[in-house]
Amino acid sequence: MAQADIGLIGLAVMGQNLVLNMNDHGFQVAVYNRTHQKTKDFINGAAKDTQIQATYSIEELVGQLKSPRIVMLMVKAGEVVDHFIQQLLSHLTPGDIIIDGGNSRYIDTNRRVTELKAQGIRYIGSGVSGGEAGARNGPSIMPGGETSAWPAVKPILQAIAAKAEGQACCQWVGNGGSGHYVKMVHNGIEYGDMQLIAEAWQLLREGLKLDDDTVADIFKQWNQGVLDSYLIEITAEILATKAEDGSLLVDKILDSAGQKGTGKWTGISALDTGIPLTLVTEAVFARCLSARKAERQRAASIFQKSVNDTISTEQETIIQQIHDALYASKIISYAQGFMLMREAAKEYGWSLEYGNIALMWRGGCIIRSQFLGEIKQAFEKKPQLENLLLDDFFAQAIQKTESNWRKAVIFGIERGIPTPAFNAALAFFDGYRSERLPASLLQAQRDYFGAHQYERIDRARGEFFHTDWTGRGGNAASSTYQV
Repeated sequence: MAQADIGLIGLAVMGQNLVLNMNDHGFQVAVYNRTHQKTKDFINGAAKDTQIQATYSIEELVGQLKSPRIVMLMVKAGEVVDHFIQQLLSHLTPGDIIIDGGNSRYIDTNRRVTELKAQGIRYIGSGVSGGEAGARNGPSIMPGGETSAWPAVKPILQAIAAKAEGQACCQWVGNGGSGHYVKMVHNGIEYGDMQLIAEAWQLLREGLKLDDDTVADIFKQWNQGVLDSYLIEITAEILATKAEDGSLLVDKILDSAGQKGTGKWTGISALDTGIPLTLVTEAVFARCLSARKAERQRAASIFQKSVNDTISTEQETIIQQIHDALYASKIISYAQGFMLMREAAKEYGWSLEYGNIALMWRGGCIIRSQFLGEIKQAFEKKPQLENLLLDDFFAQAIQKTESNWRKAVIFGIERGIPTPAFNAALAFFDGYRSERLPASLLQAQRDYFGAHQYERIDRARGEFFHTDWTGRGGNAASSTYQV
């Protein structure tokens, strides 16, 4: 039996499809799953008549690999990853490579890279996006970790990745947990995109009272323009899908959203680094609110909606307003996401190539969309760009859509339709473009009750002052610091 180029542990849907993808591209793959029957079913099913090799122990898996041995983990994040690493260590030798292709938290990946390097094992934490179809036909892959391992895994990962503009949607991200961090931010933006689309759907359907077929057609049309993206595409298909009784299938789905944690992790990282990732965090909280279904039902029986259903504006005009609100808010979401990655890069010493990240997200992944090409161009023109909103293309797009964006938000407010992500995006924009904010009052309040001190606009930055606001506090002041 020929030695395998790579071994893969974990034959759930993503693992199986990645293996088949690798086989299609001429790579010899050995597979292992903790449940032996799953391995047998795979080999006798989807992998039948391929060159994929089944193994039934970690020792057998490692024994079938070429040197340096490359083992990819596609298992549940957390303790399970550490469990398999420990099992592998007794069979690997210095220079061998472990790739974690699951949704591990970047903090864990930082730790594992360091711990395994001390033992001579090269570790890569790689985000993989695209779901079942992406894994089978070409996902977006975001590898980071031990840089010396990249040349060995690059031919495999770039071969199986999606392609955009003739380039693989798989580039080296950086050291440590940077690959999983970029995937985490990708997932956070995904949370935001999905919430924005859901809000647009509710405005069209409940606010404008459009029939289901018309709404599905609107999303289909939107997918032909600046909103062209995978999520808009599948939304149009979902909204055209009927249940057995001919009614809209989505209406039979419980309106209680699940989540696996990556959006929450993104919000936590934003709080830790002081980045105003307002849209993504609102999207996470919107899911949390949706999960309180029984409580919402009780509240709905108490607080009846009392809104004016009169629509004085032309229907097509309002549809365009909602379109523009969706587009502008989407720009804000990506601007915030790249702000977060820039700050994390400073904190962890990562050299992130933001144009490459945009390229990796152009194909294969869940948030793939037309304007990621514009993001790539923005960072190619100015690699140190502080914020996407300062790029000419995105500044002009916001200026063009701002008026309609505001009107769409007002439309939702007037009809009692919650649009937390639209609102958060607009509030961020208004704050970001404000030369002066009411934070001066906050600083005065902090100094009043806690003697926390403040800076003055007529003095040099870094010079702090305290006022005895009551005439009874004296001149003692608290130390100044930032969390």
